[in-house]
Amino acid sequence: MTDFLVIVALAALGAALAGLLAAPAVRALRRRSVALSLFAVAALAVAAMAAGTVAVAQAMFLSGHDLGVVMAVVAVSGVVSLAAALLFGRRIAAGSRELARSARTVGSEGGFVAPAEPPTAELAALSQALEETSGRLAEARERERALDASRRELIAGISHDLRTPLAGLRAMAEALEDGVAEDTARYHARMRIEVDRLAAMVDDLFELSRIQAGALALTLSRVSVYDLVDEALAGAGPLARASGVRLVDGGVVPLPVRVDAQQMTRVLGNLLVNAIRATPADGTVAVSARHAEGRVVLAVEDGCGGIPPEDLPRVFDTGWRGGAARTPRADGKGGAGLGLAIVRGIVEAHEGRATVRNAGAGCRFEVELPAAEAQAGPPPV
Repeated sequence: MTDFLVIVALAALGAALAGLLAAPAVRALRRRSVALSLFAVAALAVAAMAAGTVAVAQAMFLSGHDLGVVMAVVAVSGVVSLAAALLFGRRIAAGSRELARSARTVGSEGGFVAPAEPPTAELAALSQALEETSGRLAEARERERALDASRRELIAGISHDLRTPLAGLRAMAEALEDGVAEDTARYHARMRIEVDRLAAMVDDLFELSRIQAGALALTLSRVSVYDLVDEALAGAGPLARASGVRLVDGGVVPLPVRVDAQQMTRVLGNLLVNAIRATPADGTVAVSARHAEGRVVLAVEDGCGGIPPEDLPRVFDTGWRGGAARTPRADGKGGAGLGLAIVRGIVEAHEGRATVRNAGAGCRFEVELPAAEAQAGPPPV
């Protein structure tokens, strides 16, 4: 037992001595290539094994022939081990270089193309992570492009919409100053209309900025859908009568919801105003409410003639106006393309969803909200 312990101690001493001598070389190669680092680690292991074997062989007083056999075995094993480490290290290094070249394509127009066969599981996991990151960057880039296009369209539309009433106000003010206005009361009334129109656009812009900044504060309470619809219809009634459009009951079930009553009334009001403006005279706008799979679905259906299928995904985008039926007019009956964007923002703040589809002689806008019984608490704002 004592001889065995001596042999173990000698082998450990020889291996430790070889390790101490080779440690500075391994440390110097820590920032070099993977292939060289693997080769250095393999060389250290071979050197430690050889040193321990030689120390034990010397202590056992082997014959010259036996010592030569042992050293030959150690040498062959070391060479094979070093060759295997070199080949495997070069394979890993080549895979790393290929992955590095592919990583430079992350965020490019063509997207990231993963290497065919990564040599290790770690490189395969890194390749997959880069591919997922590239996909997210592509989606973010598309969203940014869409937002940028929507922003430019909004700025152009708002500039046009502000210029029209401002030009009218300036002309009427100059006419009043020069004393050429024959009916000053009519001028004052028209100026009041234009000022109200400007104020409404500014209010919409402020509301939209709050929604997009996540600063929309909701005061939730349990209310009946019937009351929300009734209040919205009362507000849209004068516009419908002036436009010759009939508001009809499409079947409103008095379902309870937990919402901010003021904001949801604005949602329904925007949908009704949008539907009335898009519906020709003698047309109808129907309002309905129903229960579907734990959610309350409010719907406004107009007679606008429908929206081209390619435009349906953009209906709720900021600044979208669509065809001539929804384009602002000089009589002030148009909008700045903010109403439906505000609708979507308010509905999503209530953890709901706003959708649109062509139905019948026009479009059907639907607002899905969680029923009062299904809501566990107030939504995040």
